[in-house]
Amino acid sequence: MTLLARFCCSIFLATACLAPALAQEANPPPRQNGLVTFSSDEGIARLARATAKADFALLANQFEAQSNALFCGPTTAAIVLNALHSLDKDMPRDRSRLHAEDLRHLPNGFDPAMPRYTQDNVITKGKKTRAQILGEPVTLQGKAVQDFGYQLRQFDELLRAHGLVTRLRVVDDKLSVEQIRADLVENLQHRDDYVIVNYKRDVVGQQGGGHISPLGAYDAESDSFLVLDVNPAAAGWVWMPVATLIRGMRTFDTLENRGYILVEAR
Repeated sequence: MTLLARFCCSIFLATACLAPALAQEANPPPRQNGLVTFSSDEGIARLARATAKADFALLANQFEAQSNALFCGPTTAAIVLNALHSLDKDMPRDRSRLHAEDLRHLPNGFDPAMPRYTQDNVITKGKKTRAQILGEPVTLQGKAVQDFGYQLRQFDELLRAHGLVTRLRVVDDKLSVEQIRADLVENLQHRDDYVIVNYKRDVVGQQGGGHISPLGAYDAESDSFLVLDVNPAAAGWVWMPVATLIRGMRTFDTLENRGYILVEAR
């Protein structure tokens, strides 16, 4: 494929996936606190010239927004699992959104539920229950506390419960910027494996607390990663400088620092 053809293909893929980012603002400013909005001209240009973006198209094709403020983890898990297993014959069918009256006029034996992972059915295989994600008290270090959402290791356990192979990296002072960048870029250069990041929003210049989302690409010229934020209403897809993303991951969360998980199918 010629250079021009690759460029046109990249622009096509980028343009086709603008909806999640555009949902936030009709005319988004290109820069906010060093973050570059994906749907800006500069944001799209970064994707076009990025060389580490093997994961972008599949993740964008399976992307969905989280259904509530605490489901960034389950939503990210569903997106990644669907990207890895979209052609599998034994995909789960989530019928929770179908009501009895929806089925009255369907032919006998016809199942309208689509075979796919959802942010509701992915939870069932993990140790952490839906109620605990939404605030039911749990015991941590001998104390009953509300542990909303997922901590990094809890989320890693959920992914492993679905048969995925993971490499968890807690971002502490032992991990250098160079090592983290190399880990993430190498993953984004290959298909069939994915990067999930866990960072603190207010540290990277956004509003909110801890958050989980997948990465879609890396642009070497700006030294930034494309965060496919699963909450478009809060932030939308953004290019985040490497130093900023690492600063957001190098934050304490209940028991240890946040970090990232490298994921692939078994």
